[in-house]
Amino acid sequence: MPTKLARDFESFADLAAAYEQDKDYRIVQVPRPGSSTAIVAPHGGGIEAYTSDIARAIAGEEFGLYLFEGLLRAGNFAAFHLSSHLFDEPGCLEMLQACWRVVSVHGCGAPGEVVLIGGLDSALRSAIASELKAAGLACEDAPPGLDATDPQNICNRGDAGGGVQLEISLGLRRSHRRAVLVRAVRNALSG
Repeated sequence: MPTKLARDFESFADLAAAYEQDKDYRIVQVPRPGSSTAIVAPHGGGIEAYTSDIARAIAGEEFGLYLFEGLLRAGNFAAFHLSSHLFDEPGCLEMLQACWRVVSVHGCGAPGEVVLIGGLDSALRSAIASELKAAGLACEDAPPGLDATDPQNICNRGDAGGGVQLEISLGLRRSHRRAVLVRAVRNALSG
């Protein structure tokens, strides 16, 4: 178990002072200059299982991609789960300044296979929710605390000032049906 805990950090700078990049954590940044959309997994790698994989699949070759990934053998969640409203890694913020739309991919502890959706971009949130439901996936409005309504939430830090946060249950992240989720989100972004 790590000795420095994310709950004690007030910013990414605090986290970076306690851990070593490319040893304890990794940042993957793939800007797509022709795209105004970024897909972000701020709790990737070992922090929230499978969120990096889902974000990569949603981004494909069309959309920008940003991943923050925990690399510890154990204890990644405790060490690196910096709350989304505190996630202010400079490279991510710089990348998002060039993006109109931001979708962040997270893991949640909800039972079954469900997506809890939040964020300040109500039009994109509705479009994604419609595509998820049309694909036969359970999708609900995220409850307070997971609803990403804080303007400082990383999903809301793009040029438009609003984005979408997807909180995906572990059951769905582990399931082969996550490919259905990826297609549905991509359909909403391409529509």
